[in-house]
Amino acid sequence: MKTSPKGIAFIEHNEGLRLTVYNDTGKPAIGYGHDLLPGEGFPNGITQDQATAILAHDLATRFEPAVNRLAPQANQNQFDSLVDFCFNLGVGSLEMMLAHGWDEVTEQIPLWCHVAGVENANLKARRAAEIALFNTPA
Repeated sequence: MKTSPKGIAFIEHNEGLRLTVYNDTGKPAIGYGHDLLPGEGFPNGITQDQATAILAHDLATRFEPAVNRLAPQANQNQFDSLVDFCFNLGVGSLEMMLAHGWDEVTEQIPLWCHVAGVENANLKARRAAEIALFNTPA
């Protein structure tokens, strides 16, 4: 399964767009939350089209394969929701969250809204939006 256009728009909205390199919790990032890889640099910034292409590449090579492997039973909205969660928190976090069982997903997602042990309002809202999408019939 692949992220739907609606799911891509969901990620873009949640991540926001930055056309120059910025500090994302201690890591350099660009575009729609793309963590720069070793040796990767964008000293002149990027265009929105480049940001879209980088996001598509990240989804296809890192996050969609992980969600397909870990949640093969997901419908399209569940898949999109889990891809957003995974994109934001990483594959390891998705594995830990799903380890509690498929029936616990909507109970577990809201627990992942803390930064350095402190609840973050933006992450709390993002997790609520992921649950709403997850629960939307496909």
